[in-house]
Amino acid sequence: MSTYRTFHYHANAHVLSANFTRPLPHVVEVQGASSLPTIGGHGRTQVEDFRFNEFLSVKRGYTHVSGSPVEVEGKKYFTTLVTAVAEGVNMLDVFHAERIVARFASSHTLDDGEPRFTLVGSKFDGVQIGGCKTEVPIDVKLFEKIDTFEAARKEFKSNADFKRMAEDPFESGDKLPDPPEHGVMLCSIVDVKNMKECPGVKRKGHSFIIPKFGKLVLGEVLLEHSRRTLTMVRFELGSPVSGSGTVVQLDSNGSPYPPKPGGGSN
Repeated sequence: MSTYRTFHYHANAHVLSANFTRPLPHVVEVQGASSLPTIGGHGRTQVEDFRFNEFLSVKRGYTHVSGSPVEVEGKKYFTTLVTAVAEGVNMLDVFHAERIVARFASSHTLDDGEPRFTLVGSKFDGVQIGGCKTEVPIDVKLFEKIDTFEAARKEFKSNADFKRMAEDPFESGDKLPDPPEHGVMLCSIVDVKNMKECPGVKRKGHSFIIPKFGKLVLGEVLLEHSRRTLTMVRFELGSPVSGSGTVVQLDSNGSPYPPKPGGGSN
C-alpha cells in the first residue's frame, strides 16, 4: 500500500522590530508581519509612516508570502515566495535607505532532499551611512550557485573566499570548523569587498562600526539544511541611544511529510 505524502509550507517575513534600552526603554512591536500557513495560500501586510521618536522610522513597508503547487512536465513542484520591503528607512539620521528588498523563492518536490532557493530581486537602494552615499552590491552569482545547503558545504570546501567569510563572518579570529550535513553557516549576501569605504566607518566582515552610533550588519543570511533566514539590516546601537533590532527580515523552508525512508527529515 502506498503512503500518502503531502507538503508542509513555511515562510515568515516582517518589516521591522526593535528593543530600545536607553535613554528610555521601549519595545517596538513587530511591524508588517506575514506568515504562511502550512497548507500554503497567500498573505500580505502593509505598514505606513511608522516612527518611534527620532530613533527609527520607515515611510512605507510591506510583506507578502505565498505557497502553491505547480506541475511542470508531469512533475509536481511545491513553490514558496516570501518578500519583505521597507522604503524611506531612517535610523538616528545616520543610516538611510531609499528602499530595501529581501526576496526568497524556493521549489521542492516530494523526492528532493531539500529545497532550492533563489534570492534574485533582493537589493539595497539609495543607502547612506554617516552621510556617505554608498552602493551595497549583492553577490547574486555566488548565492545562485549555493542554492542548497549541500551546495554551500561544497563551496565552503572549494572556495577560499567563501570559506573565509563563513568560518569567521565578523573577522573575530575565532574560526568555525567545517559545517556538518545538518549544521549551520552565517555569512552575508553583500559583496563587501566592492563597497565604497565611508569616512569614520570601520568594517569587520559584513558589520559596520560607526562611532557614537553602534554597529550595522547588512545582508546577513543564516544557512541551514532546508532553511534560510535573511536579515537585510540588523543593528546594535551603543551610543547615547542604545538598543537592537532588525529591518526587513524573512525566512523560508518547507518539508514533505512523511519523510522518505532512509532520507532523513526530508
